[in-house]
Amino acid sequence: MTTPADRLTSYSRSGLTFDVRDEGPADGPVVVLLHGFPQDSRSWDHLAPLLHARGFRTVAPDQRGYSPGARPKARWAYRGSELAADTVALIDALGVGKVHLVGHDWGAAVAWQVAAERPDLLDTVTTVSVPHPLAFIKAMVTSTQGLKSWYMGAFQLPFVPEKILASTSLGEKFLVSSGQTPENARRDLNAMLAPGRLRGGLNWYRAMWMTKPNPAAARVTVPTLHVWSDGDAAIGPKGSALTPAFVDGPYRFEVLRGVSHWIPDEAPTELDRLLGEHFSS
Repeated sequence: MTTPADRLTSYSRSGLTFDVRDEGPADGPVVVLLHGFPQDSRSWDHLAPLLHARGFRTVAPDQRGYSPGARPKARWAYRGSELAADTVALIDALGVGKVHLVGHDWGAAVAWQVAAERPDLLDTVTTVSVPHPLAFIKAMVTSTQGLKSWYMGAFQLPFVPEKILASTSLGEKFLVSSGQTPENARRDLNAMLAPGRLRGGLNWYRAMWMTKPNPAAARVTVPTLHVWSDGDAAIGPKGSALTPAFVDGPYRFEVLRGVSHWIPDEAPTELDRLLGEHFSS
């Protein structure tokens, strides 16, 4: 068990060890930051200092498949229940009581599940880019979201996605087409070349079909902020429009204009402002 003054560099769950970046005022309220694909905790490098200036302590793990000590091979090991349990274990390891939980991309999907299953651990939840999972599923069949998510189907193929993304030119082209800068694309792709890491990241997609949605257990009661950007090439507006139907607690929705999918990298100042308002409301 840790105390608020301790710095957490790693934590363990079920034989896996996760690396953690614990920064900012040691005695400040804790904000847990969950990254998405194909990024890691460095995706919060522009936002975290802004939160520190507000007095918050940020704790950003390299999640399952990304930390060297947490890269199981089997795709079933990346089911949503496992990903959420990893975050619950992190919050328990901090030993600080309730936290503010923020997730981007796949990290948002994990944040939605933790908020629904363990509201007792959270003061607030903020989901960036990705809407509520059930809203996303409904949007897939009622809008152009299915076309925007073509890559999710492509990532189910064995070996081929790894080869494409491991190619510097092809992988960079894929990420830049989604709005990421070439510099950040190279940053993320170079890190993904570590042994087992690219397969681990892709297994989040390959395991997404292994969890049967349970609408009754997916409702969110904690204060929720959902942030979407109208320049997102991967996530359309329909999922966000459907999300309020799955949130029973206080809910706020914000749209960042002219911003791509990569909000923490591209618009950290705007995101920091929204988080500051959300945390204090």
